[in-house]
Amino acid sequence: MRQKAPTELGQKPIGRLLSSYALPAIIAMTASSLYNLVDRFFIGHGVGVLAIQGLTTTFPFMNLSVAIGAMVGVGASTLISVRLGQKDYATANRVLGNTITLNIILGIAFTLACWCIMDPMLFLFGASQEDISYARDYMEIILIGNVVSHSYFGLNAVLRAAGHPRMAMRCTLLTVVLNTILDPVFIWTFQLGIRGAAIATILSQAISLAVELRLFSRKNDVVHLQSGIYRLDAKIVRQTLTIGLSPFLMNVCACLVVGLINNQMARYGGGLAKGAYGIVNGIVFLFLMVVMGLNQGMQPIVGYNWGARQNDRVWRTLKYTICAATTITSIGFCIGVFCPEPIVGLFINKSEPEAMEFIDISSRGFRICVSVFPIVGCQMVISNFFQSIGHAGKSIFLSVSRQLLFLIPFLVIMPLFYGERGVWMSIPMADTVSFCFASGMLWWEIDHIKGTVNREVPRTNIKKFLNIQFRKSEQNAVSQSLTKDVH
Repeated sequence: MRQKAPTELGQKPIGRLLSSYALPAIIAMTASSLYNLVDRFFIGHGVGVLAIQGLTTTFPFMNLSVAIGAMVGVGASTLISVRLGQKDYATANRVLGNTITLNIILGIAFTLACWCIMDPMLFLFGASQEDISYARDYMEIILIGNVVSHSYFGLNAVLRAAGHPRMAMRCTLLTVVLNTILDPVFIWTFQLGIRGAAIATILSQAISLAVELRLFSRKNDVVHLQSGIYRLDAKIVRQTLTIGLSPFLMNVCACLVVGLINNQMARYGGGLAKGAYGIVNGIVFLFLMVVMGLNQGMQPIVGYNWGARQNDRVWRTLKYTICAATTITSIGFCIGVFCPEPIVGLFINKSEPEAMEFIDISSRGFRICVSVFPIVGCQMVISNFFQSIGHAGKSIFLSVSRQLLFLIPFLVIMPLFYGERGVWMSIPMADTVSFCFASGMLWWEIDHIKGTVNREVPRTNIKKFLNIQFRKSEQNAVSQSLTKDVH
């Protein structure tokens, strides 16, 4: 199977390849997004608007936890993939053991640190006296089970790298299904309110973690649990954290941005506006997760064909993925512009006094938030494309600049002139500027290649020279860069 996959990456029709590689990733990413929406749905109906506001305040905390989990998970899965390719199975198993130990240590450290400063941090992230009790109740349970969350996410990433992507997807789906079943049980049947939602979250992750551990206990698998692999190795830990630094920084940026949005919403629109953002952000994120799944499917196809100098397949894959991503975000645009009320109304008990005002604020914000949504899919694909061809620096710049360079200044300036509406407007404005930068960088990349060709060869030999140029320069540069990162 390992020999067949590269062959099909270079030979099969692009559309069929993209579908087969992207579909499992889309299912897994969508499931992760639904996981959060399920909590919001049951909390909105079972507890109320104030609980939604409190839950929104906890998002930066959750982003921080995800940032640490992603750092370990991405780093460990990359190391395992490389060691398996080198047939260094002993080191691959030590990486698995170190991943478990590292997740436990970091999970406990994160819990203790956040517990000591929970209230100040919640107020910093936009909590008010009205909703902080809900945020605190939710976070206390989440922090108690934080080691479970870290271990679950870390081992899920390692499971994919160890050659079991479908099992990793099934574990993710299992978590969503369990959470959907347990939420109403703990919230309504046991009358535990928002604490019940947190318990359901941790319990569903714990069950999926048990399944993952069971899968890694199979002795006939190359990567499996065994004695002597859990002691931390300084080199493995350093490489894991270094490789995972990029997603960690991106998630930290997301934490800062969400905290700022919460504060600005609360300052200029009150608690209802902050809660509305929590609902809208969850819905929008569902579409973005589908695009991320497309990007994951695109990555191996582009990477292989770029390395194999089949550049026509590289550009066709890029075009196919951009068209698919734009279609997905255009659907989100149509829903947000033409029928936001029924969608946001799903997350709230309409018998509450504030329900109609909450739906009105959410619907208005939804329309603004998705006003340029069709171009967002294209921007995300271009960013991932640079990563796929080994230009990690450009990819990181495009990912981080949207939040730090563009969104934060808009979030500070726009509300001064337009109040709460200005906070919502900042999101599509940052998306527009980020899209222009991404398109310009892609255009420059293509133009740079063409310019090099025109200077050095006659026009009649452009196609031939382009392939040679890729082989002698770009591909060697990418290979050297990847080798340097691994070793």
